[in-house]
Amino acid sequence: MVSEKQKQLIGSLYSCKGIFRENEPMAAHTTFRIGGPADVYLVPADEEQLAETVRLLHSEGMRWQILGNGSNVLVADEGIRGVVIHMEDKKSVPQYRAEGGLTLASVTAGMSLSGFARDACDRGLADMEYATGIPGTVGGGIVMNAGAYGGEIVDSLREVSLLTKEGKRLVLPAKELKLSYRYSVIPENEYLVTGATFALREGDREAIRAKVLELSAKRREKQPLEFPSAGSTFKRPEGYFAGKLIQDSDLRGYAVGGAQVSEKHCGFVINRGGATCADVKALIADVQRIVLEKTGVKLEPEVKFLS
Repeated sequence: MVSEKQKQLIGSLYSCKGIFRENEPMAAHTTFRIGGPADVYLVPADEEQLAETVRLLHSEGMRWQILGNGSNVLVADEGIRGVVIHMEDKKSVPQYRAEGGLTLASVTAGMSLSGFARDACDRGLADMEYATGIPGTVGGGIVMNAGAYGGEIVDSLREVSLLTKEGKRLVLPAKELKLSYRYSVIPENEYLVTGATFALREGDREAIRAKVLELSAKRREKQPLEFPSAGSTFKRPEGYFAGKLIQDSDLRGYAVGGAQVSEKHCGFVINRGGATCADVKALIADVQRIVLEKTGVKLEPEVKFLS
């Protein structure tokens, strides 16, 4: 919990700019549309306020968590104890410059990953086509090395700007983040991503546009975009596809309360209406148990649980 004194300290930091709210419902800020209130909810106005915020929270020993687009998370029904910092940046645009035959794109962490990818593709820059439908932020994508349709963040990421838990600024080359399938060292080092630079190749504009349209059509055809969800629910087990394992275990359409295994794509758990965190967690546990019993494969959730 955050004490009244601590709330006053944070409030004074946000008195002139940024957003400071108490008991903010997280269901309003997640793509699952699930989650109780956060003790304190913050949207920093700029990177300087963000750094000041992190330094204050560290000095006060307060618990805090980062929220991007809320697309890969499941928030507890009881909400989040401590502080949520929402990295929301709807005004920033990518900055491009040429270097050594490549185009370097500098972006902020709170920028929409799909928005950045589409902007790059519209400019005839290759390597980001896969990301034009990923519903997260650039920062969130980097933390989990987001990917789809054969592409991943690691393929073009050059360097990342970070804050330490003490509020100190760092710039690290991508290779030091040890990016691999849905992994980076960022969470374990308690870093906070503030921005990044991508190195992109010039490509054929029409070929890039055609690829983006092809992938968009695949998403609409195969993914349950008409329902709230956190995206793909389970990581891909080595040598298998989670959705196929779930389908082969006769779990298509399986439901607990308002949560359901999508009938369109079994790799997605959807909120078909009124689902709670408890519903989703129970459903995930049932799917893990039944798939293990029937196939011998243990599924690991990709979605992050916040409380």
